Amino acid sequence: MNALPIDAVLPDLRAAFERTDTVILEAPPGAGKTTRVPPALLDAAWLGGRKIRMLEPRRLAARAAATFMAAQRSEKPGETVGWRMRLDSRVSDATRIEVITEGILVRLLQADPALADTGLLIFDEFHERSLDADLGLALALQARELFHEEAPLKILIMSATLDGLPLADLLPDAALLRSAGRSHPVDIRYAAPWRPGEDIAPRMAAALRRAMAETEGSILAFLPGQAEIRRVAEAVMPLLEAHPDTDLVPLYGDLAPEAQRRAIAPPPPGRRKLVLATDIAETSLTIEGVTVVVDGGLARRPRFDPATGMTRLDTRRVSRASATQRAGRAGRLAPGVCYRLWSEDQQAQLLAHDEPEIRQADLAPLALQVLHWGVADPAELAWLDPPPQAAWQQALDLLERLGALQAGNPAPRLTAHGEAMAGLPVHPRLAHLLLTGRRLGLVTPAAELAALLGERDPFRLEGADLESRLARLRAADTAAARRLREQARRLARLAAGEALEPVAEPGDPRWLGLLVATAWPERIARRGGSEGGTYQLAGGRAAALREDDPLRGHEWLAVAHAGRQQGRGTDRIFLAAPLDPALFDGPLAARVTVREVAEWDEAAGRFRAERQWRVGRLVLRRAPLDDVPPAARREALAAWLRRAGLARLPWTDELHQWQARVQHLRRLEPDAGWPDLSDERLLATLEDWLGPQLENVRNLKELERLDLRGALAALLPWPLPREL
Repeated sequence: MNALPIDAVLPDLRAAFERTDTVILEAPPGAGKTTRVPPALLDAAWLGGRKIRMLEPRRLAARAAATFMAAQRSEKPGETVGWRMRLDSRVSDATRIEVITEGILVRLLQADPALADTGLLIFDEFHERSLDADLGLALALQARELFHEEAPLKILIMSATLDGLPLADLLPDAALLRSAGRSHPVDIRYAAPWRPGEDIAPRMAAALRRAMAETEGSILAFLPGQAEIRRVAEAVMPLLEAHPDTDLVPLYGDLAPEAQRRAIAPPPPGRRKLVLATDIAETSLTIEGVTVVVDGGLARRPRFDPATGMTRLDTRRVSRASATQRAGRAGRLAPGVCYRLWSEDQQAQLLAHDEPEIRQADLAPLALQVLHWGVADPAELAWLDPPPQAAWQQALDLLERLGALQAGNPAPRLTAHGEAMAGLPVHPRLAHLLLTGRRLGLVTPAAELAALLGERDPFRLEGADLESRLARLRAADTAAARRLREQARRLARLAAGEALEPVAEPGDPRWLGLLVATAWPERIARRGGSEGGTYQLAGGRAAALREDDPLRGHEWLAVAHAGRQQGRGTDRIFLAAPLDPALFDGPLAARVTVREVAEWDEAAGRFRAERQWRVGRLVLRRAPLDDVPPAARREALAAWLRRAGLARLPWTDELHQWQARVQHLRRLEPDAGWPDLSDERLLATLEDWLGPQLENVRNLKELERLDLRGALAALLPWPLPREL
């Protein structure tokens, strides 16, 4: 077995765990921590034959690490070493080292808070600050405090760097160890300054031509996403024809496992690889043969947008820490070269570190699991970064819309439906969709839809129609389709149960729109014009279909995926299904609210009132109201006066002078208690001081007869009227 830098630290690591329960290990990329540490601790006496579970933030790295450790023992994955991830596992009764990912740790803790079969939890690549890692650590720390007095649960946090990680504050009693890395010198070569909005593909293709001419080893090129990988692959095809000894291989998260293994395997003798990868290759993985890195300097990260309630993928500049990690990939095996597609001055302007996911993510999955854990206030848990209050509240609002929270409780508590949602290994929206499918006897299409929407549109078809994608999922003989069909079967088994309200003709395609609408009720959409492609969403935003999209013929849609378009004020609809409005009188009736609305019609000088049946901000139908309730009159008049101004009230010169005298005394005697009677303040508090009179106004003549003098005079407490 080849020696690695981490080997020198392993004796200290074993000794540290003899005297403490928490260790922080800083080890740069290439040190060997991921594959050396778990086996080195497997025979520790304090482990007592229990398992080691290592949380790995990326599926590819988890699978590769488990496979490598098993091979070192001349075993197959699933024997002593295995992996466990969402809808994919390779474990057995003999497995003692489990590499886990994608929230598996949280689900294991929820099932057994004592985690009795586990003696050591390892959080690998903790510097990536994934949401799962932060939540898993918070729950594990509380579980250890509550359930592990006799045989403490050991925790090991491994990170490539501790910069920007205030772990000492969270874990003051932890032992700190540092390992050297395995790295060779890397020659950093900068490019001309990056221009905002510049297309990365031509610049990357030019840099790859330079790298192919100046270097000999395999090349790892970092790009933000699959679309850029495809474009660059097309752009460098002439280059590959001139270098027939070079194999072009992509590497990204949604790639089939076999294709991922080909990307990280060593090239055949006499050949070199050109690997076009996303940031999946930034840490953990060692891609054999790479001595050259071409860094595009961009990454695509999910960011939750509170304004829309949607998560969008943002393409942004990497941090200096990420750029350093990427450059280090060129020096793992031998002296290397890193080409950066930006200038040295721009390098100094990069953020020092990436922002933790917990500060920018949709917190609905986290909130559901925290409440399922039995904690109503996240402040009860120990966090490296606590969940932001606004995002936490927005998550609770969504869970309430999905029926997961008990209404009216001062502290949020899960309903039975919410508890069932927490038990499904998908986003709360998709869990609600699956349970709705079970109730309506639509488990199979619901599971297919959940599997499809859990991916990033794997089929990339034209238009937004979800039905066409489901047809592809059911019929296509591709790796993506086969993988999704297997996921759908597993989800269907997890969601199986009695259909309490089975629908007629479950094969009818209109149920697809119903399922989408139950999971994304705020994205129920109605077309704005008779033939246009712009739709108003129930949540209040507008979104548009492409001009050639066949769905434009439908008045109502249920939108599963929409997002902002750069440079445009209207969101773009990416995935949707037609919605039958008749469902609002059936399965979607709970989404309909009835509201009485009154408006002051200035032109007519009177009220106009109607009863409205609404879905969010969309009006299904209207009926005129003959009698306007007093409260509705007050609200409507106050709203109109705020728009039109106080001048519409029956002011006189004498009243204006009275108001000016009060304001003058307020300035002269700031401590005498004179109230603020400025126009701005009067408008802001209109319903407080004039509200009762507004309730009696039915038309313009009654508005002109308001007792404005009496209402204003009532604002002066005694003895201020006498002093005035």
